[in-house]
Amino acid sequence: MTEKLYYQDSHIKEFDAQVVSCGWNEKKGYYEVILDRTAFFPEGGGQYADTGFLDGVKVEDARERDGEVLHLVKEPLEPGGLVHGKIDFEDRFSKMQQHTGEHIVSGLVHRTFGYDNVGFHLGQELVTMDFNGIFTEDELRMIELQANQAVAANLEIRVDYPSQEELGRLEYRSKKELTGQVRIVTVPGYDVCACCAPHVKQTGEIGIIRLTDAVKYKGGTRVTMVCGFRALKDYRVKEDNVREISRLLSARPCEVAEAVRRLQTEASQWREKTLALQSRYMEQKLEEIALGVENCILFEEELDKNVARRFVDAGMGRCSGLCGLFLGSDEKGYQFTLGSKTADLKAVLADFYQEFDGKGGGRGEMVQGTVLGFKEKTDAGSLKEGILARLCK
Repeated sequence: MTEKLYYQDSHIKEFDAQVVSCGWNEKKGYYEVILDRTAFFPEGGGQYADTGFLDGVKVEDARERDGEVLHLVKEPLEPGGLVHGKIDFEDRFSKMQQHTGEHIVSGLVHRTFGYDNVGFHLGQELVTMDFNGIFTEDELRMIELQANQAVAANLEIRVDYPSQEELGRLEYRSKKELTGQVRIVTVPGYDVCACCAPHVKQTGEIGIIRLTDAVKYKGGTRVTMVCGFRALKDYRVKEDNVREISRLLSARPCEVAEAVRRLQTEASQWREKTLALQSRYMEQKLEEIALGVENCILFEEELDKNVARRFVDAGMGRCSGLCGLFLGSDEKGYQFTLGSKTADLKAVLADFYQEFDGKGGGRGEMVQGTVLGFKEKTDAGSLKEGILARLCK
């Protein structure tokens, strides 16, 4: 079995080891290198694996199988040889900050509300925790504050390997049934949890804990979190965005939300005015359709879809054949609405798409769809002319 140096010291960055074996895995497309000892943590406990180098050869991933850690590399290493390993400690430390922060938050939630963490994912940028209960915004802010109080206390993280008898007397969190030796990670006063991943040594190393989002998920709540340097990065990105929005709206950073609300109100008012003008314009177009005309096909670059539909709905009552409205251009294609009280529009559409690229459908007296161009080279000229030639023949 591989000697797991990350359990002896979670802050180890470099180490020397002997290559036990190196075999090619055809399915994965990697050499699987087994060392007699390693600081590379394999994927487990909701935490993704460490990466780094073995004598300059990049370790792309690490997995554990039957107590042995497999290092996935693209180049072979000589069995029996000595190698110097170096993990990406910046990434490892970030993962330890997130994972230890998750212990504190999950422990607080369990202690305060009795909810269990039923799902945990530590990604490259964010952490998500799924709890089997619902929170209010104030409750989450309280948990966030208490979690940061744990950070400020700079508590020592304790790792124990209790006997089965000791384990039977211990109250601890665990997401699954455990067999064999159980590793217990304790944040004094906040959490006791079975976990196989490395953590920071003191809670102060976590840095700030930020709960950035919470949404309802499978009857419970999915909480998103960032800790430490990730929280700093998240803060800087949001600060940069607020500063830019502030500049664009000519409002102080603390006033941007209210400025956006005013902008939304103005935009809504202008949209209503635009729709009123479009409706009036299309009513005039409708009046220009002579009663009993066979077909009326109009083209417009921009128009609200509901206004277009109302025009066709009214216009087909004035036509003995088709009434249609095409929105767009020859370059970008068209969205269309066709209506008729006399024609079989499904047959018309099937015939239409024999010649044009696009798709559409509908039922009854009205169909809608898109047309992007001709299926093959044609002498019909422009797309608009081709559509008119097909529908008004």
